[in-house]
Amino acid sequence: MSKTEYDVDICIIGAGAGGLSIASGAAQLGRSVVLYEAEEMGGDCLNYGCVPSKALIAAGKHAHAFSTGGPFGIAPTKAKVDFGQIKTHIKGVIETIAPVDSQERFEGLGCTVIRERASFIDANTVGSETAITRAKRIVIATGSRAAAPPIPGLKDTPYYTNEDIFTIDELPKHLLIIGSGPIGLELGQAFNRLGSKVEIIDIAEPLDRSEPEHAEVLIDALKDEGIIFHVPVNTQLIRKTSAKPPSRKTGVAIDLENGSTLEGSHLLIAAGRRPAIESLNLDAAGIVTGRGGIVTDKTLRTSNKRGYAVGDVSGRGGLTHAAGYHASVIIKNFYFVPFFKANAETTAMPAAVYTQPELAFIGLSEKTARGKYADVRAVHFEFAENDRAIAERSTKGEVKIIARKNGLILGASIVGEGAGEIIHLISMAMANKMKIIHLTKMISPYPTRSEAVKRAASSWYTEAVFSPKTRKLASIMARFH
Repeated sequence: MSKTEYDVDICIIGAGAGGLSIASGAAQLGRSVVLYEAEEMGGDCLNYGCVPSKALIAAGKHAHAFSTGGPFGIAPTKAKVDFGQIKTHIKGVIETIAPVDSQERFEGLGCTVIRERASFIDANTVGSETAITRAKRIVIATGSRAAAPPIPGLKDTPYYTNEDIFTIDELPKHLLIIGSGPIGLELGQAFNRLGSKVEIIDIAEPLDRSEPEHAEVLIDALKDEGIIFHVPVNTQLIRKTSAKPPSRKTGVAIDLENGSTLEGSHLLIAAGRRPAIESLNLDAAGIVTGRGGIVTDKTLRTSNKRGYAVGDVSGRGGLTHAAGYHASVIIKNFYFVPFFKANAETTAMPAAVYTQPELAFIGLSEKTARGKYADVRAVHFEFAENDRAIAERSTKGEVKIIARKNGLILGASIVGEGAGEIIHLISMAMANKMKIIHLTKMISPYPTRSEAVKRAASSWYTEAVFSPKTRKLASIMARFH
């Protein structure tokens, strides 16, 4: 059978967040686009990651509210959880968002969408089962997959990842989770609130790249809800066990190096991600890879001058909004700023852990900043002093801003209710190279949690504003009024 041949401006492999954003932008600019996707349109985020996990988290939050109303004069009661209806809720959320990422929408924009697995034939040609595409530029946006750690026995033991946990038949009675990163913590808290017993195991301390005092607030909150942590600890063996209850085919047991054994009904592996590059035949295109994925320069170009990589596969972090940022860099460089290339490297990429309390951060940690600069200061403002947090009886956490002596913001961390929303203020400031004084000038509606950012920034100047020298100046000026 002869294959259909295309000769286009841009060929994109992967219809996840990065690939779809580039396809949309290029098509609306009148460029010819071929978009390959062998699996679900929308990629990991829509179908297996961000969207279903946040839907599950929302269900868990509602269930948790039934037992926490005492301080507000509402008698606590046990939530009645219908896991089948929760799955229907998750499916409904995905289906509501899916049309935005659908094949029909992108074909309507003018893209040629080919629902087949693609790989390189040579440096400027991509092929699939029924098509051959030659392109001026080729963008790889194939994302990443859940990684399975090299633990003895794991390959012979049934387990779930984020790619299939949302289709699970029943609410796990006793969920064991390998991995204490964002995925493990978010799903662990959600399932715990819905009624599962949850134990989390990791070789490292949870959130070991975050501000340690903020990670502690979050982990303590999860422990208070009943989640059991086994960290840091080595896992020696994972194995199947007899059915518990008898209606299940198998259970799971984890033997730890300290001699203890954990037994559960289900196992979730949340131990990182690996770039999805195995089937791309990158050698044929002369594209070099490294430990984190495809090697790219600051404009996201690969070792093949026609090839680019965005999102998880580029080795620059596994965040949906990072893929979106990469897409904007690609569109700018391809069609708007040929002589002054936009740069994909940034210190202002925010991230958030959507537990309760949330943990959000951006830029350098205090430890990293102090290792790089000699004039670093950090300022804090606790939610225990925020009137909105007090009214809602949700005062755990604080805002922390790290800056240089001249006020240039290097990073920030927020732990507390709504931290993922509040971090926007500091993200905007850093993206526009604003200094900490600019955060003090905003007017916050009262009472809001976001006011804590202004209060933290204002504390940068407390010593100077209320020093003996300024008190004396105020005394002098008062004589003239």
